[in-house]
Amino acid sequence: MKEAFRREGHAVVCFPFSNRDSRRDEAVAGELSSVLHREVPDAVFSFNYFPVISNVCKKENINYISWIYDSPYVMLYSYTAINPCNTIYVFDREVCLEFHNAGIKTVHYMPMAANVERLDRIIFDTPSPIPFQYDVSFVGSLYTEKHNFFERMTNLSDYTKGYLDALMSAQMKVQGYNFIQESLSPVMDDLYRALPMDPNPDGVETREYLYAQYVINRKITGLERTDLIRAVTQCHTFDLFTHDPHFTLPNLRNHGPLDNYQEMPLAFKQSKINLNISLRSIKSGIPQRAFDIMGSGGFLLSNYQNDFFDYFKPGEDFDFYESKEDLSVKIDYYLAHEEERLTIARNGHDKIAAGHTYRHRVQEMLAGLK
Repeated sequence: MKEAFRREGHAVVCFPFSNRDSRRDEAVAGELSSVLHREVPDAVFSFNYFPVISNVCKKENINYISWIYDSPYVMLYSYTAINPCNTIYVFDREVCLEFHNAGIKTVHYMPMAANVERLDRIIFDTPSPIPFQYDVSFVGSLYTEKHNFFERMTNLSDYTKGYLDALMSAQMKVQGYNFIQESLSPVMDDLYRALPMDPNPDGVETREYLYAQYVINRKITGLERTDLIRAVTQCHTFDLFTHDPHFTLPNLRNHGPLDNYQEMPLAFKQSKINLNISLRSIKSGIPQRAFDIMGSGGFLLSNYQNDFFDYFKPGEDFDFYESKEDLSVKIDYYLAHEEERLTIARNGHDKIAAGHTYRHRVQEMLAGLK
């Protein structure tokens, strides 16, 4: 982003920022105000949205641009989101529509991006051509880490346990629509007794939002990713890049985590098929992983996310699966049709380069300020 702003003719002043208290921090607010008085910038930018920054920008009458890449992101529901200085971008169109339908005009839709020039340099600085090392791979968390929120709820009633099991099982069968949050009312009291979670005093988020997005959907994602990986390993070697060193299956090679900046793009390029299995709290948005895969020149096979179809064509730029069975069929197909797979990967890379780089996003952000 710094490079993209500079290439659009802007000087960039970095403000060291610890977000240990992102809602109220008088020390940070005072330091930021001093920098704004000294530098007099056109705008303040941050990845993710921070109420403490918004309040300072409101007071100083300076534009605040933020681009949220996390999901869920509870601070989006802060009362400060309506501050007139804000231009808040979210990568999930459904989340944007939620705010627009509530009459909030400071939240806008902007998909993520990839720095294709940098990714190409990484790839082309290595011996060419790069040989494939992996048939099917996945880079990401399995949400199987110990002490996650769901596993802390050890004293749920049998009814709630059964209700959640059935609810999660049903959601795992549905792509493109998440009904967890709207379905938790019958068990909310029991969930709260087992794991107390309260909305922030400066926010409009509900308890249902907190439990759905930070507890239940993460658990579903872990179950889903494990189930899909297990299904693939029945017929293929699967290469996994994750922080959980203990996850193992027959035909699975667990390589541990990758450095996102240098190692991850190479793994995408070296994989015949790169899977995207989206976090279930992402309603319709395209995850950053998908942009990085395509921007690196890798072939992308993703779960269904509705926002893909606004920009990319399945079977031309990427492809998607609709079920565990469909995933297996498409893996078999694309491993057997290399030229088609390579053409799709090349198309995806070129489409990212043509319209979805950070410089494209900065141009859109700056145009939005005029």
